[in-house]
Amino acid sequence: MIPEKLLLESVQKNVTAALEEDLGTGDVTASLIEDNRLITANVISRQTALFCGKLWVQETIRQIDKEIRLKWHVDDGDQIHADQLLFSLSGPAQPLLTIERTILNFCQLLSGTATKAHQYCQHIGQQKTQILDTRKTLPGLRIAQKYAVQCGGCTNHRLGLFDAYLIKENHIIACGGVFSAVRTAQKQHPGLDIEIEVESIEELHEAIEAGADIAMIDNFSSDMTNQAVKIAKGKIKLEASGGIDLSSIAAIAETGVDYISVGALTKEVTPIDLSMRFED
Repeated sequence: MIPEKLLLESVQKNVTAALEEDLGTGDVTASLIEDNRLITANVISRQTALFCGKLWVQETIRQIDKEIRLKWHVDDGDQIHADQLLFSLSGPAQPLLTIERTILNFCQLLSGTATKAHQYCQHIGQQKTQILDTRKTLPGLRIAQKYAVQCGGCTNHRLGLFDAYLIKENHIIACGGVFSAVRTAQKQHPGLDIEIEVESIEELHEAIEAGADIAMIDNFSSDMTNQAVKIAKGKIKLEASGGIDLSSIAAIAETGVDYISVGALTKEVTPIDLSMRFED
């Protein structure tokens, strides 16, 4: 789970950056409208999806104009449908027009991420395997996309390079071998999980003997994965990885691996089509 403090700090930074790049020296078009003009805006969905983005909408309003009133009709993680009213905004016309694109951008991207995660969850049915995201996120939106993945029913892998070890081939070479890498990791940060990428059954045995917590079995065939599950049982957790998509994930989950990491959850996302409609 993402720590609440980290999530809220990230939301604030996301919104500040988005407003700075959009506003620049000011919204020249919105300045055409009279200051005292009041308006209502309704945000609707144009397609079926999973919604995500409440915190970013609320923070955008907080930073721009606290006089804007917000009424929610959905929550993060809710299934939404075409022409459904998601939330309403009412208040001064100028700031409402200024924040339109910012809040739609956040909601469209994060709803698209949550929807993608939900699709993958549906494909493995009742299997106990957990589907993990990766660090293949949009720069600056790591926490936002990982929050959306949670809303879609999947699980977060490490948030960054700081909260878990993932020892890959180049790390192993630089450390002087698997045993040396694991021992050093255990001494430096004894509370962190240690995961090692393995590319063969022999390397899996080595990871087990070294005392790693998780082995990432990278691009294993179906037969190799089944063999790895038998070897690892009760000794080490297994994470399947490498080119996994909707067409292959169910079969991999059926092998009994503990985790499946899927980069597509955050890097192959199509934003959801949302629309903001204004009325006097």
